[in-house]
Amino acid sequence: MEVKLNELIEEVVKEKGVDRKYIIKALEDALLRASKKHFGSHKDIEVRFNPELGELEVFQFKTVVEEVKDPDLEISLEEARKIDPECEIGDSLGIKLNLNELGRIAAQTAKQVIMQRVRDAESEVIYQEFKDKKGEIVSGVVQRIERGNIIVNLGKAEAVLPKKEQIPKEVYKRGDRIRAYVLDVQRTSGGYQIVLSRTHPNFLAKLFQLEVPEVADGTVKIMAVAREPGERAKVAVMSLDPDVDPVGACVGLRGSRVQNVVQELRGEKIDIIPWHEDPARFVCNALAPAKVSKIYINKSEKTMEIVVPDDQLSLAIGKGGQNVRLASKLVGWRIDIKSESKMEKLSQEIISKLQEIPGVGELIARLLYNEGFYSVEEVAEVEPEELAKILGVPLEKAKEIVRGAQKLVGKEVVEEEEELDEKAERIRRGDQMVDKLPGLNPQWVQWLKDEGIESIRDLFQADKGQLMRVLKISAQEAEELIRKAKQYIDTGYVS
Repeated sequence: MEVKLNELIEEVVKEKGVDRKYIIKALEDALLRASKKHFGSHKDIEVRFNPELGELEVFQFKTVVEEVKDPDLEISLEEARKIDPECEIGDSLGIKLNLNELGRIAAQTAKQVIMQRVRDAESEVIYQEFKDKKGEIVSGVVQRIERGNIIVNLGKAEAVLPKKEQIPKEVYKRGDRIRAYVLDVQRTSGGYQIVLSRTHPNFLAKLFQLEVPEVADGTVKIMAVAREPGERAKVAVMSLDPDVDPVGACVGLRGSRVQNVVQELRGEKIDIIPWHEDPARFVCNALAPAKVSKIYINKSEKTMEIVVPDDQLSLAIGKGGQNVRLASKLVGWRIDIKSESKMEKLSQEIISKLQEIPGVGELIARLLYNEGFYSVEEVAEVEPEELAKILGVPLEKAKEIVRGAQKLVGKEVVEEEEELDEKAERIRRGDQMVDKLPGLNPQWVQWLKDEGIESIRDLFQADKGQLMRVLKISAQEAEELIRKAKQYIDTGYVS
């Protein structure tokens, strides 16, 4: 059966956006598979598309020989010249086969292969188109909801908005229009998967790019975004043009621009703040409207200790710690906020501890504290030459302070080690068998062991009534026995 395929191919190319050559190759491969299944896989069969006729043609090739030994692969010269009078021995002759001979099952196989190849090609076209849209905002229509995941129709393709990428409390139903950020585009065994997000910080940044011309043309740059989706967000912006106010540009006239973004995010409150390259000034902006008194920075660990007036503490921290969490995300530093009164108390404790160093009075202790020395250990580790420069004292005085701190730290270590040794010794004495307790009646030892009281610790922890019953002694004698067990564990002797 000769099928006119030009119109069909053009229709598929137009509808699916698949390359014409790919469709023709799929048709040829499908018909080749069906032909080999019907005529025999060992035969030399080729399928070609004839664009002039718009037909698929199937040829079986045979070698021209004098004597035929394998009729499936060879043809005699006499028979060959009936088809092509000019053929010679050794030529390969293509014999056109009748497609009407293909069975229904073979034809169905060809159809399935073609459909699968077209689907594969269509998936590849969609993947190539959308992989370049990763990081962009797309619009679509809610098609269905599967186990909390929203399937979105983007026109040519389907995408999924996972439950974890949805803004809390947002509710969508079939047919609703939706905008989202293309989080990822992946190849899968079934073709492709487009993953969307409405919670990603970049979704908010891209919305501002759509709403604010100055952001779109690069005059205003969004430097950082921190979000708690559906609740609150902070956006840090800067301007490359000194005549353009970045915050004002993003807010818009009477707040029109930022309100459009807030509306898209279903009421998520947005704080727009000026970005600054200095982390200290940046964090002050990020914590606004709370006022900051002091900032202590540890650059190596990227931590900040921020002091605020007592009446600003709750404002700086925010409801449930939200303000400080967002500020920390925005700046990229770990932030610890303390009130002035608490910080004053802590500073006094640290200064008092520093005064324990031999040669350190209140004045030097305060100087050390103000220079960032918050423990005796930190003073013990500093070089005397560096300390002399920091405090503005003679080198000998600095050496005295460092030696004093080292001695104090060493003493604490020794005391701690001695305490651990003593604890271990008490454990060892408590683990000794009860017969090691000096002055204990041998008969009592046996009775105690029969009762399960085998170690001196067991005796110390025994119930007074239990001892009275087992040893047939008075309450006073039982108390005295327990006292002796404790004394032996603590000291190693019994008085």
